[in-house]
Amino acid sequence: MNSSNKRFRSFGTRRLKPLLEDLGEIISRKRLRRLMREYDIKAITKRAYRPRTTDSRHDLPIAPNRLDRDFTAPAANRVWCGDITYLRCGSGFVYLAVVLDLYSRKIIGWSVSRRMHTRLVNNALKMALAMRGRPTGVIFHSDRGSQYASSEYRKLLVDNKLVASMSRKGDCWDNSPVESFFTSLKKESYLHALMNYHQIRNEIFEYIAVFYNRQRPHSWMDGSSPENFEIKLQPLNKCA
Repeated sequence: MNSSNKRFRSFGTRRLKPLLEDLGEIISRKRLRRLMREYDIKAITKRAYRPRTTDSRHDLPIAPNRLDRDFTAPAANRVWCGDITYLRCGSGFVYLAVVLDLYSRKIIGWSVSRRMHTRLVNNALKMALAMRGRPTGVIFHSDRGSQYASSEYRKLLVDNKLVASMSRKGDCWDNSPVESFFTSLKKESYLHALMNYHQIRNEIFEYIAVFYNRQRPHSWMDGSSPENFEIKLQPLNKCA
């Protein structure tokens, strides 16, 4: 890690300290704060862009809210959360659907497309199922968008013995762990509006698979990355 790495440009002392300790540099936050002032290193912040990607104006079946804002899970593969966001690119917009394991905040599935259709969320879930060994009994929480309420998506959940859960109408706080991930992605990645579709796909892969899951310290896990958190505390616990 070095001061020119843009992925860390929004990090303050709280997140930089465990990263430095992983590299063998033991330092207090007080001294780190002093060094950052001395070298004029400042955490860059910007307002997160939160586009509307949920159309709940439909008559499709709605699942109950099984989480009720309890964003904890006793083990991996107990609760997964999914959502969609979109990103500007040179040719318009690119849509990203993800699946997050609530236990470790690890992104276990994602899909990128030029269109916000049901196939987008289907592909993200199929990737998560493949990566996690197809566990059953997992609660899958999402918003009430037409993609997640569609008959095709509901069938995918039933066929894989997953339990649907949905947020209250128009309440983004009911799925805040995924919203938080999207905010981090837009602040810390190299994504920008001049990229083309293929460049954005590649950067999303680099951010999720290389940086976020493996390296990025998370305050929820005492500064561990999602993968390190799962490795340190317990092996994957597949639901029976």
